[in-house]
Order: sequence, then structure tokens, then C-alpha cells
Amino acid sequence: MQGRWFVTVIALFVLTTSCVTTEPPIEDYTLADAALKAAKSVQAVRYSAGYWHQAEEAFRQARILYREREYEQAKDLFIKARLAAEKAENSARLLRLKNGDVL
Repeated sequence: MQGRWFVTVIALFVLTTSCVTTEPPIEDYTLADAALKAAKSVQAVRYSAGYWHQAEEAFRQARILYREREYEQAKDLFIKARLAAEKAENSARLLRLKNGDVL
């Protein structure tokens, strides 16, 4: 009886210490969201569709992973989304400037 109790205690110890908790990537989530909003405000959907869709898709997947508490993978995708949204915004601004559009 004591042997079972000891094995149970050891198993619980191993299970609780082997789980590494990762902090939620709140800052990356916020920055990616802000970058998408900034890109949208300069009509990146119209002027830089490729980067916009990359950003939108990465952000969508990151939010799913975030809800599933897969924080490391979500963080990588939030960063990817932010970078693509920033490229979309810059590209759209440049194209609009070249075309003489008012920003």
C-alpha cells in the first residue's frame, strides 16, 4: 500500500514540474492588432493585397492558438502578422503617394 502511495506522489511531482508555463503574448497580440488597424486605415487591402492577406491570415491563426493556450506558436504568428501588416501599410502608403492620393 505504501509503495502505491509513493509511486502516485512521484508521478504527480513529475507531472507538475514538467509542465512549463509560458506567459500569454499580450504585447505581441496588441502590436499585431494595432498594425492591422493601421494598415486597414490606409486601404492596404486595396493597394497591398498580398501583404494584407498574409497579415490577416497569420493573425487569424494566432488568435486561434492563443485561445487554445498555445502561446509560443501564437507569439510567432502574431509577430509574423505584425511584420506583414507593417509591410502592407508601408507599401500602400508608398503606392498612394506615387499616385497622388491624399493620405
